[in-house]
Amino acid sequence: MSTRQKIGILGGTFDPPHVGHLKLAIHFAKILHLDALLLIPSGEPWQKGSGITPAAIRLQLTEAAGIDLARAMLYLKIPTQVGIDRIEIDRAGPSYAIDTAKALRARFGSDASLIWLMGADSLLALPSWHDWQELSNYLNFAVASRPNHALEQQLTPVLAQYLAKHQTKDASALETDTSGLIYIDESLAVDLSSTALRQHLKTPARHTIGSEQIPSHTLEIITNLGLYQ
Repeated sequence: MSTRQKIGILGGTFDPPHVGHLKLAIHFAKILHLDALLLIPSGEPWQKGSGITPAAIRLQLTEAAGIDLARAMLYLKIPTQVGIDRIEIDRAGPSYAIDTAKALRARFGSDASLIWLMGADSLLALPSWHDWQELSNYLNFAVASRPNHALEQQLTPVLAQYLAKHQTKDASALETDTSGLIYIDESLAVDLSSTALRQHLKTPARHTIGSEQIPSHTLEIITNLGLYQ
């Protein structure tokens, strides 16, 4: 097994963070033997349009989710360190993943394996990302399947070609190679979305949302601040 440093990266708008994010993080922390996992809330999510919760609040919600994630790692005896990274919050302008990838590569050095974690829906949207094909020069990707996002039926020709070049069936390859690989994991299927949770929180039934959907510390802040009403 390689001794190189393995850093997981879970970026997102996190508006709000939900248990699906945590399950994805825990799953890949375990199977990829991650040394550290960074939750990176986007500063200016340029593809999300208007109506996004302010970055400072989303950072606070993500920090709260990080508490529950770290406790779950400890309980499950997964020795992955959890961190919340302000890199996109502090960077002016649109939050492009390629800028984050370059900055993290400079931070961790050429010998670390940087692994961007995502759901299948994000992989399908990858060609819409800024300079997306350049990402493989800096990162590996670990992709979790999601219900209603069957990759085979939804792949565009350009994404299919990209996968043919970069996909690996061997998860351990992401531990030994620093970048350029895509591993698609079919064993995890989480059917939660921030969009659906926001819509639920706007209804009179918002009190029915529990810690099985939104991490308890995050939910406490949402309730105390009266967010998403």
